[in-house]
Amino acid sequence: MSLQYPLSRQADTTDTLHGVTIADPYRWLEALDAEETVAWVAAQNRVTFKWLNALPHRDRLRDRLSQLWNYPRYSLPFKKGNRYFYRKNDGLQNQSVLYVLDRLDGEPRTLLDPNLLSDDGTVALGGISVSPDGRYLAYSIATSGSDWQTWLVRDVETVEDNGDRLDWIKFSGVSWARDNAGFFYSRYDQPDPKTQYSAVNTHQKLYYHRLGTSQAEDVLVYERPDHPDWGFAGIASEDGRYLVILVWLGTDSRNLVFYRDLTQPDAPIIELVSEFTAKYTFVDSEDTTFYLQTNADAPSDKLIAWDLVSGDRRDIIAEGPETLESVSPLNGQFVACYLKDAHSEVRFYQRDGQLDRRLELPGLGSVWGFYGDRNAHETFYAFTNFTTPTTIYRYDCATGSSDCFRRPAVPFSPEDYASKQVFYTSKDGTRVPMFLTYRKGLDRNGQIPTYLYGYGGFNIPLTPSFSVSQLAWLELGGLLAIPNLRGGGEYGEAWHQAGMKAHKQTVFDDFIAAAEWLIAAGYTNPAQLAIGGGSNGGLLVGACLTQRPELFAAAFPQVGVLDMLRFHQFTIGWAWCSEYGTPDDPDDFKVLRAYSPLHNLQPGTTYPATLIVTADRDDRVVPAHSFKFAAALQAAHTGDAPVLIRIETKAGHGAGKPTNQQIEAAVDCWAFIAAVLGIREPMEMKN
Repeated sequence: MSLQYPLSRQADTTDTLHGVTIADPYRWLEALDAEETVAWVAAQNRVTFKWLNALPHRDRLRDRLSQLWNYPRYSLPFKKGNRYFYRKNDGLQNQSVLYVLDRLDGEPRTLLDPNLLSDDGTVALGGISVSPDGRYLAYSIATSGSDWQTWLVRDVETVEDNGDRLDWIKFSGVSWARDNAGFFYSRYDQPDPKTQYSAVNTHQKLYYHRLGTSQAEDVLVYERPDHPDWGFAGIASEDGRYLVILVWLGTDSRNLVFYRDLTQPDAPIIELVSEFTAKYTFVDSEDTTFYLQTNADAPSDKLIAWDLVSGDRRDIIAEGPETLESVSPLNGQFVACYLKDAHSEVRFYQRDGQLDRRLELPGLGSVWGFYGDRNAHETFYAFTNFTTPTTIYRYDCATGSSDCFRRPAVPFSPEDYASKQVFYTSKDGTRVPMFLTYRKGLDRNGQIPTYLYGYGGFNIPLTPSFSVSQLAWLELGGLLAIPNLRGGGEYGEAWHQAGMKAHKQTVFDDFIAAAEWLIAAGYTNPAQLAIGGGSNGGLLVGACLTQRPELFAAAFPQVGVLDMLRFHQFTIGWAWCSEYGTPDDPDDFKVLRAYSPLHNLQPGTTYPATLIVTADRDDRVVPAHSFKFAAALQAAHTGDAPVLIRIETKAGHGAGKPTNQQIEAAVDCWAFIAAVLGIREPMEMKN
């Protein structure tokens, strides 16, 4: 029987863009705090949760997810001064706790427990930065998932805050000066309280904060009123000599590089890279030489040395066939992490670029870490894949040996599962990799419940990683399929550009081709195929369900960018124009209108069962995207498949979400998909 959806009033609201009239009947839902919108949200949630709460085995699913989630999880330790710092979650704690060790084998002390900051776990510890001597901790607090952060300072020895408070910070970390007396950070002007979660964010400014002073006394280091869309990341070099300013423009990977010599009073800011032609990441400095990772004339990235006096540039680690993902200075060397067909490789190079050694990894997976000062003799790194929970290793730079530091004990049997990489051909003939993970012994009978998850954008790669939520899907007998779509960073900048702006349809074609391959290869069929993705991946799901509604049984767009004609008018949405193009340009407008999920719904069409997910305090992708899409999809859809929207309260885009909210979200996701695909067997319970 068809659901009775709440009434979504249609207003006579239109825009004329480049001579084209665009109807926007649900624009009133953009007023997030308006009485009518609040009532609409409450009504939609009542319908959604009434439907979800009636699903069979939902309690057993929650019990199993809680059981799986209940294991100790660690972040990578790092060392500052003579102390080690790391985060740990005992299992079901809403937020991870920050600990400090005076010795690696010593007893940990609690440095900050964010679980004490709120009763419901919705206040999260965001960024952290420890002074070079290990004496002070600068840390940020985020409330209800908002991107707005407040930074505070704590004395590590006394575990007490010193009273410093910095507000209205977004998209910025902090970088300590070498004298430990203060740090650099970037902030915006204080917004109007009525629109702080939706108004456009521009005019970021770079400041220096001295410990023990008020934010009003902070020194303005750099601003560009003539470029309100520029943002700034200030980085103090390890030797304390330079302030390096990386200038970003939206989400474009290309950036500028400025610097100031901090040893010279009133030294000017020098523009080293003054045009947005390539990406430059600061790695290290030595005397008057900067080491920069760049894709200038190297789509797969390389490491260069740039002499600040002569201007000479030379390759240290030349571009290779694999994608250079990151470079870290360590033990008088450079540690280079690569991606080869979307999985990690690690190599150690001498300072002159000679290859010293390769790190042997436990298998095909993802690696990150290798943080530390340039002369550190030890470091830590993490390894994971789809069946291996994140495991922390300590690396001895002198011997080249790795010792397991923390191996989590998750209550499942990894040997019962398999993961492999396949390659398929997309619409235009491009070879695309895809990871498949499943319970061993799965019968390829064309009836396997399959969850196809993707992203495809912003130069972000999807590499193998362990997920308790996805493990629950595997235990239900499902197949997890993750393709490495164009637009991502798996094969460098060329792969990224092949899926952005005018080429964005290529990403959707890659995803649709993955679905068609899974069907042709005998894994599944449209009645057993669900698709999911978040943020830019929510756009992916929205576009594919409107373009090929018959290909999927269920769709799960999370916090998606779904209105491609107005995305640039909210918070940081303007920054995505470098990825998507801008509706203000007539040529970009044609491309955006052609795939915008909101504008390509066709009345009278049978769409897949859809569970749209958003949050009331998402100030990255404002919930109006999901509100308007849900109203329009419910109006256009014909048939009995449910079209629901799940709107979390006191939550944001996803960062800092407490464990209890993560579990509930996973329960609703898998219960919804299982019900739609007809999975009736209860989840196996393990002791």
